[in-house]
Amino acid sequence: MQPSNWNLMKPIDLARSAGVSPQAVRDYEAQGLLPPALRSPSGYRVYEQRRMDAPHAFLLLVRAVGYRLARPIMMAITKGDIDDALTHLDAAHASLTQDREALGRLEKVLASAAADRPAEATTDPLTIGELARKLGVTPTTLRSWEKAGALTPRRHPTGSREYQPKDVRDAHLVHMLRRGHVPLPHIVTALEQIHYSGNLDEALAQVQGWSARVNHQSRHLLAASARIEAVVVREDPATLGPGNV
Repeated sequence: MQPSNWNLMKPIDLARSAGVSPQAVRDYEAQGLLPPALRSPSGYRVYEQRRMDAPHAFLLLVRAVGYRLARPIMMAITKGDIDDALTHLDAAHASLTQDREALGRLEKVLASAAADRPAEATTDPLTIGELARKLGVTPTTLRSWEKAGALTPRRHPTGSREYQPKDVRDAHLVHMLRRGHVPLPHIVTALEQIHYSGNLDEALAQVQGWSARVNHQSRHLLAASARIEAVVVREDPATLGPGNV
């Protein structure tokens, strides 16, 4: 098929515009992520400039939600299946929303723990009965926390549980957060983060960094949506206009 107009770009021009290699442009086209190239009278591959938004949209989508979610969106756009593209785009927004909500819950847990961190009153290990009395709970409650993964006491050669100072600290933290009706799975996630980073303040800072990253991803998704809209409107200007907004 020969182009009907000469407002065209070579593959290298499209690649430079998107900040990728010409081979990447060819790969995207082969995967159905870009509209097929046209052919000049001399047989060279050329792209209409109105196609310029497509690779930009794809790259922004990848930065926002990764290749797995970006690919079906662009494939649907290339096929002209706008309903399918919007369905996948909604799924991408939902994925980021879930990440944002989970991080928000974790940040609240860590912030609460950092504001009311318990002192370690002993350096000697405690038995399950001693720890239960210290917290004012039952041994059954401690065993339920352990089953959920919130506590990991050592086992004495006799089989009894031994709670080291770090276990006592974790138990105090679990107790405090449970009083605040924080679900055990959220507490377990918070404790894992605390153990990974070494202290509450570092854990909280890391979670806040993750939240900032999700914000960047959302900005990329917003920019990608604008590029996608430009692609769709150029393909079918009737998709937007009076009465279609």
